[in-house]
Amino acid sequence: MRFRHPDGSVVHLAYCTNVHPAETLDGVLAQLGAYAEPVRHRLGLDRLGIGLWLAEDAARTLDTDPHALRALRAELTRRGLEVVTLNGFPYRGFGAEEVKYRVYRPDWADPERLHYTLALARILTALLPEDAAEGTISTLPLAWRTSYDGPRAARAGAALAELAGRLDDLAEASGRSVRVALEPEPGCAVETTADAIGPLTGLGHHRVGICVDTCHLATSFEEPHTALAALDAAGVPVVKAQLSAALHAEHPGRPEVRAALSAFDEPRFLHQTRARGECGLLGTDDLGPALAGGTLPDTTPWRAHFHVPLHTPPEAPLTSTLPVLKESLAALVGAERPLTRHLEVETYTWQALPPALRPRDADQLADGIAAELSLARDLLTDHGLKELR
Repeated sequence: MRFRHPDGSVVHLAYCTNVHPAETLDGVLAQLGAYAEPVRHRLGLDRLGIGLWLAEDAARTLDTDPHALRALRAELTRRGLEVVTLNGFPYRGFGAEEVKYRVYRPDWADPERLHYTLALARILTALLPEDAAEGTISTLPLAWRTSYDGPRAARAGAALAELAGRLDDLAEASGRSVRVALEPEPGCAVETTADAIGPLTGLGHHRVGICVDTCHLATSFEEPHTALAALDAAGVPVVKAQLSAALHAEHPGRPEVRAALSAFDEPRFLHQTRARGECGLLGTDDLGPALAGGTLPDTTPWRAHFHVPLHTPPEAPLTSTLPVLKESLAALVGAERPLTRHLEVETYTWQALPPALRPRDADQLADGIAAELSLARDLLTDHGLKELR
């Protein structure tokens, strides 16, 4: 979906396909017909943007086989789909029965992370629409914190510097610009937008910036306008933003609230949980340890890193952080100029929801994704953006 900002620039809105667990190119091609094109039809669009996730196997195929890459581009065109952004955070296995900490490997201290990201950048230059000014890729925020020591930090910094230079070379060779965005996430070496400022200003390269995920922002209790103003003041570019909402429990000490939260404690993904205490932010790596007690205060609100559908907040006594998403969007696109032109709805947890809330089939999943995009579209037009058909 494309929108004209009041400043005249084009803002892209997509949904992220990491909700579909395809690991191979054949799987990616199949999901375009099973999900993405039906979402486009539900929205009544001639063209729909998707934030494509390519697991390592699919990326390797596309990077080494020009015929396969041309076939993917042709299939996107045939189905009325376009790609200006890729999700390069999960490397492989995102559809596994248990993902948890594995999603953070390889990290930026491992050469394979650089190789994978550069492969994605080369692929993206071939997939970009002819009239798209640039492509973007989101990536993990350096590493999970517990394995990130001084030597690994040095290797990660060197890898990002090499990435920046290689992206410059790619732009010169292809005529297409690609930028990469670190995506702060609770529990990682870069947990908040404030944590990103040091590494990114130290790098000092316009092709490497930040991806603001509004679920992660909310989980860490960051205030959107303050966080984004600090990034702008530091000269850190917001390369892309992911529109998502976290799980919010206003009164976690109440038995009925604990019972409701326990329904979201599932074995597939990490659901980092945070609360603000008197001495600052407190947290656990997952929802289960928070519910077990003894770590987080239960007299102050909790937020859990669980991407809940944008258009259907959980039932009381829980809510979502949709208000934080709305505040973030006002700061991102509501001013005289947009801070970013690539927006991506990223609710990858549909099949991890409590059983009664999960889509029963592909049609219901397509209905839900279309409803999320419809809500996002309304929020954008409320800020004066005009949809381009």
